[in-house]
Amino acid sequence: MNTTPLPRSTTLHEQVVAQLGRDISGGLYPPGALLPSEPELCERFGFSRIVIREAIKSLVAKGMLEVSRRVGTLVRDTAHWNLFDPDVITWRAASADFDTTMARDLMELRRIVEPAAVRLAAERASAEERRALRAAYMAMARAVAGKGDYVEADVAFHTTILLACGNQYLRQMQQAMSAMLEASFAIVAQKPGGPAASLPLHEAVCVGIERGEPAAAEAAAITLIVSAEQDLRALLAERRRATGTSAPMAVRARHVPARKAKVTR
Repeated sequence: MNTTPLPRSTTLHEQVVAQLGRDISGGLYPPGALLPSEPELCERFGFSRIVIREAIKSLVAKGMLEVSRRVGTLVRDTAHWNLFDPDVITWRAASADFDTTMARDLMELRRIVEPAAVRLAAERASAEERRALRAAYMAMARAVAGKGDYVEADVAFHTTILLACGNQYLRQMQQAMSAMLEASFAIVAQKPGGPAASLPLHEAVCVGIERGEPAAAEAAAITLIVSAEQDLRALLAERRRATGTSAPMAVRARHVPARKAKVTR
């Protein structure tokens, strides 16, 4: 079971939401499964029913759960989840079920959104936004040299572009896109020499925006995305080989059958 430590500042409610979200995303409770009862969850987490109920409500709001008086609390199919919710994105990416389909869809979304955003940023970015982009790039360079967090700097770089494009709808997508980018960057950055190799690609995007050259910036963005896609695909294949494809199913087999029996009766 995934029990990644949470920041000390999280509330009891946030702790339960995060752990159940990871459990669901990781396949401990697959679609159609019945979640443990309130008393069982209270015993597991050591929290009151109020905390558990509020956590369930949060996951219902994210589309992950459905509460039925007759049956109980059911895990919904992924198609009903709020896939743009930053928490959902993070939980899915951290699970063993972060598969080639999810990776493909994320990269397709990047291909659709980012080149256009980069083109717009090259046309519309203010002097301050151009300086912020250069600062984010320099933070990436320092991180490659061992001084800073590369993934954090990489996310800041791409977030700056989304904010600088001057489109209110793309700005609204910034939080979800940042979570998606962070999810993929955290994997891609594991490639030996990967961050250093990506620096010139990022700088080409930065220069295109700084010089106000939309076509050049867009072309650089596409090259960067293609490179990241190749790295992500390769690293996910390595992760599957390392963990074994049967691992997620083994977890389900230990925990789910008794719950499913109640659903199907």
